[in-house]
Amino acid sequence: MPAWFAYLVRCRDGSLYAGATTDLERRVAAHNGRVPGGARYTRTRRPVVLAWASPPLTKIAAHRLEWRLKRLAPAAKRRLAAG
Repeated sequence: MPAWFAYLVRCRDGSLYAGATTDLERRVAAHNGRVPGGARYTRTRRPVVLAWASPPLTKIAAHRLEWRLKRLAPAAKRRLAAG
């Protein structure tokens, strides 16, 4: 069973986007348009860099954490990404 990660990427405009994946490097490359299909929500805000990633989780836990991250206030996301 693969390990899952919840993550935050920082976009060119300074905004933070949350997601969940099993392959962080490939997912960041997708956000930057280097993988066919790309990433719909960050397409206009490239380039992006990985700002924060969780330790390995189960699939359900990673998606729950992603859900929580997406609902955080912008200031809380910035604090998480900073430290």
